[in-house]
Amino acid sequence: MSYSELQNGSDIRGIAIENETGAEVNLTDKAASDLAAAFVHILKEKTEKTELRIALGRDSRVTGEHILKAASKGISSEGCVAYDFGLASTPAMFMSTVLGDEPFDGSIMITASHLPWYRNGMKFFISRGGLEKEEIKEITELADSICAENRDYNEADLNSYPFMDTYASYLQTKIVDGCNKGDKPLGGLHIVVDAGNGAGGFFASKVLDVLGADTSGSRYLDPDGRFPNHIPNPENKEAAAAIKEATLAAKADLGIIFDTDVDRAGAVLPDGKTLTRNDLIAALSTIALREHPGTTIVTDSVTSDGLARFIASKGGVHKRFKRGYRNVINESISLNESGTDSQLAIETSGHGAFKENFFLDDGAYLMVKLLIEMGKGNRISDLIEGLEEPAESTEIRFPVHTDGNLSENGDRILEELKKKAGSVHGWSIAEPNYEGVRVNCDKDHGNGWLLLRKSLHEPIMPLNIESDTEGSTVMIAESLYEIIKDESTLDLEPIRKFCNK
Repeated sequence: MSYSELQNGSDIRGIAIENETGAEVNLTDKAASDLAAAFVHILKEKTEKTELRIALGRDSRVTGEHILKAASKGISSEGCVAYDFGLASTPAMFMSTVLGDEPFDGSIMITASHLPWYRNGMKFFISRGGLEKEEIKEITELADSICAENRDYNEADLNSYPFMDTYASYLQTKIVDGCNKGDKPLGGLHIVVDAGNGAGGFFASKVLDVLGADTSGSRYLDPDGRFPNHIPNPENKEAAAAIKEATLAAKADLGIIFDTDVDRAGAVLPDGKTLTRNDLIAALSTIALREHPGTTIVTDSVTSDGLARFIASKGGVHKRFKRGYRNVINESISLNESGTDSQLAIETSGHGAFKENFFLDDGAYLMVKLLIEMGKGNRISDLIEGLEEPAESTEIRFPVHTDGNLSENGDRILEELKKKAGSVHGWSIAEPNYEGVRVNCDKDHGNGWLLLRKSLHEPIMPLNIESDTEGSTVMIAESLYEIIKDESTLDLEPIRKFCNK
């Protein structure tokens, strides 16, 4: 097997342990050693340094410890030193390359985010951020060569390093400075945290408790790599219901939920309103625009028209870009490099990055921005006042069956939609658009829109529909069905079921 099969965009992802699916283990200890060795070898060439300090961290998955240990062997084989951070968050692993008196030369996070317990992966960081897709490709190609050498890996000396204390102190300082009211700025606030048995439990004990908050009623803070309570994913319905119930039961001022490795987050207000997707983007956009009037907020392609109007009403510029958190962040960075101020890049999934925080997608830092508001005595609900909520929204995912090139087939379907959409009364192609085909639908279709696009990683084509009136998403779906009903490469059963056809 080529290690290129483990590449998932800018990450490595694979099956790390035998499981009920019967899928073959492909992220083996040897794979972790080879990939870590390749990363360090390339980093040595880029930095022209022969002795590097490399940080290793992991989330709570049951395979995390042995994959971390295997990665340390690969680092040692290149004559470099590995440091074991133990249970850590993905954002902390990046921060290890920029914080402290002697930042690390690079870092590797062992995680597969919110994916099932039997999967795991690797994320690579240097001081300018996470590695890009092409750089991961370079690592996998070199790792293939190292694998062919059948390198003999010896046990490595692992140095324990309590970096999560340093990272937590960084977050504490941000809140204390932002509130400017002493060293217990969260005193009197009741905040509950749901870490989903992932790596986010530190936020309650090492940030909130230290700053005076009452965190009683928090749930699932202890790490458990089989995630027995719910999927650690703010977008998951069961997870969202769990943090809402915890917030209401504790009569808390705020509920916070993290994904497994804490690069995403969501929140719940005292009345049970969930702050995710468009709501979370709106709240953070208000803060960004207050601090940087006129700045451009970059989001992914599926944000609502109501959010666009909200950002404009605050004096900001909204730019919808491609799905994929790296796409959104890189576009914001590119805007800044070209002279356009862009302080916030955020995807509806909860991946959000502020320019002031190294453009790092960090769920804990997003919550820090909300907590500063609360520490100042402001209500989070006020941040989203005036945001128009859609009456309906849905996502339909079409499996794609083709013997040809998936991407080319998707392009063909999108071009056909673009040609035929104009024949539907009241429909118009949205411009500019950077991904898929987005169609605006007039009041006869509920003042809604649809977006059909190619998936980043799966053989599917997702369809998002949103409307301002009840019942209109079905109307929009029915009109689209008439356009695509003869498309043989799409499994149309999901849209038939939605339309009751």
